[in-house]
Amino acid sequence: MNNNKKLCRSNDRILGGVCAGFAEYFGIDVTLFRFLYACLTFFTAFSGVIVYIIALILIPERR
Repeated sequence: MNNNKKLCRSNDRILGGVCAGFAEYFGIDVTLFRFLYACLTFFTAFSGVIVYIIALILIPERR
């Protein structure tokens, strides 16, 4: 079985498409992933914002 999944920022975006890209990569609901990421960001003193910015820079955009 050939699994050619590649992590890319999604076109289904609110800000930069990072959360949607991760949700598509892991095969889960985009809204659920965004909710969990927002909760994680809130409960870690907003360090998720820094992680989001880094991911926005490093993860390529889908063509």
